[in-house]
Amino acid sequence: MFAFLLETLSTWFETAERNRREAYLASSADIVQLEQRIRSLETNGYSL
Repeated sequence: MFAFLLETLSTWFETAERNRREAYLASSADIVQLEQRIRSLETNGYSL
């Protein structure tokens, strides 16, 4: 039961983080800004 709860919370947090990153990238004004944001996420340890 405890393992299931941890797995469910983990999945929920991963989904929320992925949605946050996608919204951040989608709000880019142009391709240059999009590339800068992708590079920034990659250098800060996020994997896309």
